[in-house]
Amino acid sequence: MTAPAGGRPEDRSAWEPYVLHGFDVSYFTGKMRAYLAWKEIPFHAREVPWRELATRIAPVTGLVEVPVVERADGVFLRDTTAMIEWFEARYPGGAVLPDDPAAAFFCRLLEDYADEGLWRPALYYRWAYAKDALLNARRFTEDFLAHPLAPAFVLRFNIRKRQQRTYMAGEGITRDNRADVERHYLDELADLEAVFRERPFLFGERPSLADFGYFASMFRHFGIDPTPARIMRDTAPAVYEWVARLWNARASRLGDARWASGPQGLPSGLERLLARAASRYLPLLHANAKAVAAGQQRFDGTLEGKAYPGLAAVPFQAWRRTVLQRELGALSGEASDAVRDVLSRTGCLELLERDGVLDHRYPAGELLPFSPERRMGLFERLRLQVGGTPHHREAGTPVSSRD
Repeated sequence: MTAPAGGRPEDRSAWEPYVLHGFDVSYFTGKMRAYLAWKEIPFHAREVPWRELATRIAPVTGLVEVPVVERADGVFLRDTTAMIEWFEARYPGGAVLPDDPAAAFFCRLLEDYADEGLWRPALYYRWAYAKDALLNARRFTEDFLAHPLAPAFVLRFNIRKRQQRTYMAGEGITRDNRADVERHYLDELADLEAVFRERPFLFGERPSLADFGYFASMFRHFGIDPTPARIMRDTAPAVYEWVARLWNARASRLGDARWASGPQGLPSGLERLLARAASRYLPLLHANAKAVAAGQQRFDGTLEGKAYPGLAAVPFQAWRRTVLQRELGALSGEASDAVRDVLSRTGCLELLERDGVLDHRYPAGELLPFSPERRMGLFERLRLQVGGTPHHREAGTPVSSRD
């Protein structure tokens, strides 16, 4: 591993200031930057060039993905959820999980759904419409893909085709299900709008882990890309306002603000979000876990009767399902009864428990936010510079798997 996962709060001075390596267009970079700003943790945000990401950072993390947080002692952290958990243990002020165990579980489940379940519509809107695709191809090229030997128009064309191939066809998006993907976004906006007209954040008067999960897509994709941003402004102004509110939130101003109360630990309006997680996310999470356990590379999924063919089987997401199962199993007493009742009523429970705990084939998950040491040859390093890595697909060979 790059470093042990331990560390006492008094060790923090050796790690500060942190460097947040990311892209201004990045889904998860926006989430992590907003979190670090909320906690008022000393950090510098840095737009990392693609070449450096592939040659310096990927050999440690295994991924040509951002964000990556670099500590002052040179250790790299990755995966936003795992990084937030690591920071929460060491910077307790402005905690992002409610005190109530039931509410905390719902918060974790909604963050997981927002992170991974809204990925598909966010990437769809970015690359399905010509205006959005051309704009973002130019942003990608000018911000971090410039190359002296390749004309800019060639780079723009290649990045657009790569992203459409990876994040539309690779996400099972077809002409037959495009309207279904768009409906997902519209329905999510409608329910979030109702919540944010009632209170400033999902779980009360202060940001929660779930808020930061939703922020990933709602800020850098839905809130900025032309087509979904126009829809948000026109149909969900309270959501648009919440995006700016969370971007500007600081714990020193709101850290003592109250969490919202609600029956069974769930504030009003959030049951509809859980029901959508049950219909739009958990079926594919389960199907992916089965495919990974069976050693399949791809699988065909279905959401509310619509087919999503040729989806990549991702061990990381299979591992995330086991994490949710473990957190559910750790609840006891009244909290367990309350959570299980809500999950059953919304359709989440059966999908979380179906087929039990499956083999996720992702031992690196337990090391996050750190990574196992990796061996990576010259050919693979060159390949990363050209093609990057698919979503959550690590490159290189972990030393622990060979020694």
